[in-house]
Amino acid sequence: MFEAFDAVFLARLQFAFTVSFHFIFPSFSIGLASFLAVLEGLWLWTGRQVYLDLFKYWLKIFALAFGMGVVSGIVMSYQFGTNWSVFSDKAGPVLGPLMAYEVLTAFFLEAGFLGVMLFGMNRVGKGLHFAATLAVAGGTFFSAFWILAANSWMQTPAGYAINAGGQFVPADWWAIIFNPSFPYRLVHTVFGAYLTTALVVGAVAAWHLLRGRFDKSANSEGVRVMFSMAMGMITVVAPLQIFAGDQHGLNTLEHQPVKVMAMEGHFKSYPDGAPLVLFGWPDEAAGKTLFAVEIPKASSLILKHSWDAPMKGLDTVDRKDWPPVPVVFWAFRIMVGMGMLMLTLAVFSLFARVRGKLYDWPLLHRFALAMGPAGFVAVIAGWVTTEVGRQPYTVHGLLRTADSASALDAPAVGASLLAFVIVYFFAFGAGTYYILKLMSHPPHRGEEGPRRDQPVRAAGLTPAPAVAESLATGKEA
Repeated sequence: MFEAFDAVFLARLQFAFTVSFHFIFPSFSIGLASFLAVLEGLWLWTGRQVYLDLFKYWLKIFALAFGMGVVSGIVMSYQFGTNWSVFSDKAGPVLGPLMAYEVLTAFFLEAGFLGVMLFGMNRVGKGLHFAATLAVAGGTFFSAFWILAANSWMQTPAGYAINAGGQFVPADWWAIIFNPSFPYRLVHTVFGAYLTTALVVGAVAAWHLLRGRFDKSANSEGVRVMFSMAMGMITVVAPLQIFAGDQHGLNTLEHQPVKVMAMEGHFKSYPDGAPLVLFGWPDEAAGKTLFAVEIPKASSLILKHSWDAPMKGLDTVDRKDWPPVPVVFWAFRIMVGMGMLMLTLAVFSLFARVRGKLYDWPLLHRFALAMGPAGFVAVIAGWVTTEVGRQPYTVHGLLRTADSASALDAPAVGASLLAFVIVYFFAFGAGTYYILKLMSHPPHRGEEGPRRDQPVRAAGLTPAPAVAESLATGKEA
């Protein structure tokens, strides 16, 4: 069945499938953890019940998304040993400690306080529970920090030496962690996670605003509050994300110019200013972009801030060092297109807020509902752009992908890939369906949270007078 395929190609496809499936969940849970911390902080500050209701509503969804993210991420670490053992041997001295730091900081922080966050609302004091929520939110950020440090080093390697065995070994940990692309990619990824969460929260609120599902127990105030907060976050972060993406692009042009050539569809060099190719079909065999719709010299203006700045093309690069140009070209446009739609939603919501129509404009609500999956589409397209654009290397310019794979037969890799596809779609499909079921119900008004004057009962302990009475009567307290 799989004999016709190359084992390296199947190994790449397997890792691409698992990492793309996995990243759906962290891209949501990173932003949602921060959203939960904000909700609980607002509840403690203002005392408004609506914030506690929203916290409890999204806490269940966070627990499911977080759990699926952890389980789907475990698989990838095994693939380093099964499918990419040469890569693990060569880059392990650098990447291994970075992954260990992620476990020692982020994972331990999340694991240590997640139980308190999920089940401790009526068992510990308000301050300790809020601290646990902040710890979990901080843990998700630290996880992104270390994972992106490792991946960014593969994009722009720095601070390393090569020993006699051909391994990359650390020479300067500061340079390794804060490699040239890391700050840009960290900001871009975290902003993407916040936008992903805001779009989902906004879509859920828009769904309930459109449906008008406000029975006696439903919390219409909660729907309005979370729609307002989501639209506010999108209004602030979408422009910042576009700016961060532009800065990231300039950094990529400096350190990975071939990737930018593929993103732009520039097969030839332009000595007097390169056009911005809006759409077209990159033809690698012909070495040109067919049916191109262009804006003359706009690419030079964006990337080098000059209409006439020269831009090199793929004709200056050996073909064996080209990435798969059509994949990079279209993935980049999907990402940018989603970003432009997010900015449009931000503008519409700001206009509606100023006009006092934020909750009474069905067109805006339908737009927000349709944009619910846009964050996931954008982050996956962004990962495809950056990872496929790095090809044919695993460590950019130093270690080729073909030289990184284990000595496996194609049928073995293909069989495990097929197993992953089947298990992932059934297991995580069921989890995603349950999350959508939870989202289909509006938040409800709940009881007040634990009072400050109930420290003993809130901790789950029986008060001393009740213990004395139980000993005297023989009845359970």
